[in-house]
Amino acid sequence: MKQKDFSIGIFDSGVGGTSIWKEINRQMPLEHTLYLSDTKHAPYGAKSKEEIIALAIKNTEYLLQRNCKIIVIACNTATTNAIAHLRAHYSVPFIGIEPAIKPAALQTKTNTIGILATKGTLNSALFAQTSQKLGRNIKIIEQIGTGLVTAIENGKLESEEMTQLLQQHLLPMVAQNIDCLVLGCTHYPYLIPQIRKMIGPKIQIIDSGLAVAKQTHKVLSEAGLLRTTRDKNRSAFQFLINKDPSTLAQLLEQHEQAKAMTILETDF
Repeated sequence: MKQKDFSIGIFDSGVGGTSIWKEINRQMPLEHTLYLSDTKHAPYGAKSKEEIIALAIKNTEYLLQRNCKIIVIACNTATTNAIAHLRAHYSVPFIGIEPAIKPAALQTKTNTIGILATKGTLNSALFAQTSQKLGRNIKIIEQIGTGLVTAIENGKLESEEMTQLLQQHLLPMVAQNIDCLVLGCTHYPYLIPQIRKMIGPKIQIIDSGLAVAKQTHKVLSEAGLLRTTRDKNRSAFQFLINKDPSTLAQLLEQHEQAKAMTILETDF
């Protein structure tokens, strides 16, 4: 098998990174993908940097053993804490994801942007470096999304518990006159309908999914690794999870490519 026929590897601390997978599939529908949902160890956001790096290495090794040609870290926390280490120790290209505060800073009219993210992302050195480059006139309201990832992983996407958590996290930022809300976790795009109802139509919601997909396409194209056909004798979209797959299946069942998906519960 030629290298360009290998899969795009994607990993996240759980099911949230499927929001990135969907964008990648839209941009590159002929590509095979292998997605790891490390739900057993979710959420990453409350772990130490050393623990996050160790988990990222584990996931990377698993994907490389299965001949992935590129690895997308579909997790803000893993990117901001581990991508430098991974790039220094592996030759495969890595695509990371970090909160889209740069685009928000360019679009804000009130010079006040909110970011909803995990503790691990907000406390990372990479996020601090990016924030410092925005300029002193941009005010960033940081909010740790305590409980959101766990609720999503437990299938409580539209529960009363979720509503209360979102109110607790979002309304104080709205009161501080934000006009852009950055979603700093790949789980959070699944909450956009509820967030929109809560914050109203005037605040722009920004996530990084499309930008990550476009960057993945760019890197593969420049390396001559884009697929031009799909192997019909091979499962196109594989999703591996190391805990109860019911939430993952629920999030994916409405996708137009559902019939081409394989969801397996396995240990990794």
